[in-house]
Formats: sequence, structure tokens, C-alpha cells
Amino acid sequence: MPSSEAVPRGLGACRSSGALAGMLALVARLLEWLRSLFWKEEMELTLVGLQYSGKTTLLTVLASGQFTEDMIPTVGFNMRKITKGNVTIKVWDIGGQPRFRSMWERYCRGVNAVVYMVDAADIEKVEASKNELHNLIDKPQLHGIPVLVLGNKRDLPGALDEKQLIEKLHNITMAYSALQIKALLKKYLLSL
Repeated sequence: MPSSEAVPRGLGACRSSGALAGMLALVARLLEWLRSLFWKEEMELTLVGLQYSGKTTLLTVLASGQFTEDMIPTVGFNMRKITKGNVTIKVWDIGGQPRFRSMWERYCRGVNAVVYMVDAADIEKVEASKNELHNLIDKPQLHGIPVLVLGNKRDLPGALDEKQLIEKLHNITMAYSALQIKALLKKYLLSL
């Protein structure tokens, strides 16, 4: 026996399928949001090195893919966010002039990594660069932060090759590696 509510039930079924579709869309958005929380990587890096080593040029190429030969030296600092896929990197580009080197430590604290740029073609400045790197990594607040030493301008005539650059910076990297290993052992032994 047909009921008088047959039509409203049909409408209710349409409404509930619409509500179901809305609910599924809401769940899909919620899952996408949760996925973005867990699968999105955010990093913070500091880019340091002596003036004219190519820090700002590297940052520009990473951010835009464009190489410009006539970059203006960074005065103070420069910050850029670079996003590629689900990875966002906040990069602090700190000026390399002597008056800004005291700021390096502040901008290196608490970052995921430090990229130290060395101009491999300016052989006269390699020793100064080595000394500044040593001064930076000797800071107790920076122990445990990974440091990538990047030899730039190696394509220029007379530039140090990879082995020569490693040799010039060898004592620093060995001392720093020992300090990092000790710090990591201490950290993990305390957490066990």
C-alpha cells in the first residue's frame, strides 16, 4: 500500500545522496589536508660565505631557474622561500662582507642546515674562507647542525678542483666531523 510519504522519501533520498556527496567531499578535503601535514616538508637553510662567492646567484637560480651574471652583492641579508612540489625551503642569504660576518651565527642557529659557499676560483681568499668557516662551526650553538661546503665557480680557469678544495679545508672538516659525532652520540645516549 503506497504511502503519502513516498515522494518526500524520494526527495529525502536525493537529499541524503547530496549530503553523502558533500560529506565525501568534506572527508576528501580533510584527508588531503592531513596528507599535506604529513607529506609536506619544510626546511630552513642559511647560505653563508665570503663576498662574491656566488650565494645570491645560487639562490636566484634555485628560486627562478634564471642565471644572471651581474648580481648586486647582498647588503645585510636576503630571505627567499622556494617551493618545489611539497617541499618549501626558507633560505637566509647572509652578506659576506666583513661587517656582516658577525651576523652569521645568529642566522645559522636553529636551521636544518648551513650551506657554506667557497669561491674555488679566488685562490687568494680560500685561506680567509677556511678561517671564517672554522670560526662559524666552532660556535657551540651550531654543533649538530649539518654544514654543506659548496665549491663554486669551479668551471673558471685556475679554479681549485674538488680534491684541492677538500685538501685546503681538510683540517676544518675533520675537526667538525669529530665534534658532530660526539654531539650526536651524546644526544642519542641521553635519549636512550
